[in-house]
Amino acid sequence: MQILAMLTMLIDHIGYIFFPEDIAWRYVGRIAFPIYCYGLVQGHIHTSSRPKYLFRLLIIAIIAQIPYNLAINPGGWNVVFTLLLSGIVVVVLDKLPTLWLGIPVVIAAIALMDYFPIDYNAYGLLLVLIFRYTRSYWLVMAHLALNLFYMFYNYWVVQMLSILPTLLIALIPALWGYLERHRVKRWVWWSFYPAHLLILAVLKGLIYNEWVSIEWRSLLNL
Repeated sequence: MQILAMLTMLIDHIGYIFFPEDIAWRYVGRIAFPIYCYGLVQGHIHTSSRPKYLFRLLIIAIIAQIPYNLAINPGGWNVVFTLLLSGIVVVVLDKLPTLWLGIPVVIAAIALMDYFPIDYNAYGLLLVLIFRYTRSYWLVMAHLALNLFYMFYNYWVVQMLSILPTLLIALIPALWGYLERHRVKRWVWWSFYPAHLLILAVLKGLIYNEWVSIEWRSLLNL
């Protein structure tokens, strides 16, 4: 699972930076994000300390931010901030006596994530909530409904392929379990995102002989 997530994310980012006109790279990359969302939920469930788990996400998000700005988007927040905010929402919802009381929390988080230029925006939060609170036999339908909504709302056709990992999780758990057993060392898993962005940012600067400026005003939506 981890190797698949890292590999498809790397392919996606290489295509985005160096082959922007070839959409095939982006289709492959759609596989990565649902795996990270699923991994976030599993980490939330099994961690011995949720505050420490969220703090690690915060550290990775901060470390990865400048490499992300230089390599991918000079005016946006990286996807680990998406996962961090989603993780905070899940922690809050789990403490409530009923999920209905969490509706204002979810609405506020959606508004925040759609106001600021955070990678995947509210889509990321909603997918995490699907993995956390949807029963396995509704998992595929819920993810498909989310993708269809964003396909018509944002013309996000490429995101339809992200359903593939969810199909494996829900319908072929034996295969998914096999993939889960092939794990990388924890430090590799946590460091891969900022490290690969830093390498890609350097390569991008050397190959194109240009270094982008971080758009600080865009980060704050000013």
